[in-house]
Amino acid sequence: MPITPITPRTRSTRSTRSTQAAEGHLVAVLALPGVLPLDLGIPVQTFGSDPHYRVTVCTDPAAGPVDSGGFTVAASAGLEALRDAGTVVVPGYQDPDSLPPAAALAAIRAAHERGARLVSICTGAFVLAAAGLLDGRPATTHWRDAAELQRRYPRIDVRPNQLYVDDGDVLTSAGVTAGIDLCLHIIRRDFGAAAANARARALVAPPQRPGGQAQFIDRFRPAACGEELGPVRTWMLDNLARRQSVDELALRAHMSRRTFIRRFQQETGTSPMAWLTAARIDWARELLETTTTPVEQVARLSGLGSPAAFRAAFHRHVGTSPADYRATFRTFKTSPGAYGASTG
Repeated sequence: MPITPITPRTRSTRSTRSTQAAEGHLVAVLALPGVLPLDLGIPVQTFGSDPHYRVTVCTDPAAGPVDSGGFTVAASAGLEALRDAGTVVVPGYQDPDSLPPAAALAAIRAAHERGARLVSICTGAFVLAAAGLLDGRPATTHWRDAAELQRRYPRIDVRPNQLYVDDGDVLTSAGVTAGIDLCLHIIRRDFGAAAANARARALVAPPQRPGGQAQFIDRFRPAACGEELGPVRTWMLDNLARRQSVDELALRAHMSRRTFIRRFQQETGTSPMAWLTAARIDWARELLETTTTPVEQVARLSGLGSPAAFRAAFHRHVGTSPADYRATFRTFKTSPGAYGASTG
C-alpha cells in the first residue's frame, strides 16, 4: 500500500496524536447533508468503542438538518469540533455532484493546516477533493464514482482498484466495508496490531485486508461506447481460452492492424490485448466465485496461461491470489453473518 515518507507536517500530526493519546485521541466525524448511514456509523462504531479514542459527530448548522436514509442526524457539535480533532473523518454522502458547504470546506482546510489527519470513506473523497487537499496525491473512492472523481479533479492520482490509500496525513477508502478496513488500519498504525485485532474481533471483521487489494468491482473489462467492433469483441469473449493475436483480430474486423488498434481504442478506451486480459480476469473471477473448478483449470479456461502466469496476472489485477479470492467469496456466501467481501 502506498505510504508517504514522513514529512515535517506528518511528524507534527503524529506528535499531536501522541499528545492526545493520554486523554484519548479525538476523532471528529463530519456528517454532511445526505450522509450515508453506514458510512457514518463505521468510524463512530470502530473508534467510539475503542479506549484509545474519543469520537464526536459534528455538522455544519448553517447547512440545515442532516437527513440520512429516512432519519435525521442529531450531532453533538458544530464545525468548531474540527479545531480540536486529531483526526477528521468525512463519510460518504448521497450526492457527490453537490458542492459541500463552503464553511465545512474551510473548516477542513484549517484542520489540515493545523496538522489534523484527514480521512474519507467512499464518496467523502469528493469533499477532500473540493477542499483542494487531494491534488497531487493518490486517493480512492467507491469504484462506481472513481471515474467521475478523476474527471472532475484531474490532478488527483485516482486509484479505483484499491480498498484504501494511506498517504500519510490524508487517507481515503472505497465504499462501505473498505471504510472498516481503513479504520482498523488507522488503529494499527496508531496503537499497534493488538489494538487493531481487538477491534476487528469486536466488529466480527477481518483483522487486516491490505490497502493495495483491489476493490471487488463488477468487472475489470471496460464498457464499449461504440459498436463497429462489437462482433469482434463478442468473438473474443466466446474464445477466451484460445490464443488470440492483434493480427488475427484485425483480420476478423477486415481492417489493417493499425486501423483496428485505433478503432478499438476509440470504442473501449484501451488496447485490444489489455481489454482481452481484463475480460479473462473477469471470467476467472466468475469461475472462482461460482464453481469449485481447480485453479489450474481456471487458468486454462480463462486463457491466462500456465498456473504460475495466471496467479501473477490475477494478483496484478485483483491484488490477491486466486485461492484467497475464492476463499473470501466462499466465506461470504456460506457465512453471511460474519462479514461481506464486497466494498459496497
